[in-house]
Amino acid sequence: MTDTYPEESDALLDKESECHLQHPPEFRRRGVELAREGAKTISQIAADLGIADSCLRKWLRQADIDEGRREGLTSEERAELVRLRRENRVLKMEKEILGKAAAFFANERNYRSR
Repeated sequence: MTDTYPEESDALLDKESECHLQHPPEFRRRGVELAREGAKTISQIAADLGIADSCLRKWLRQADIDEGRREGLTSEERAELVRLRRENRVLKMEKEILGKAAAFFANERNYRSR
């Protein structure tokens, strides 16, 4: 795990998946199929599809991970990680609020008992 703050990590994961969110899964699958056929270069296929080379390369890399050909977080694991980090952030905020509320009411109780 890196030493980044949770918000930065989520932003990095979200940015990496930005290319995935802009196009439907079937479009991405077809792009990966075309690239794996090898009839054209990745640059040519990306241009034909109207996407950046780097986007198609990310799709290929993620498809390899999802299919077990390469090490890394699968798409499902990545989505779960983002969800859990957000949930953890909310829980931490709720805990902080409850701690402050408890301290407030404890002080209020001590003040009234005088």
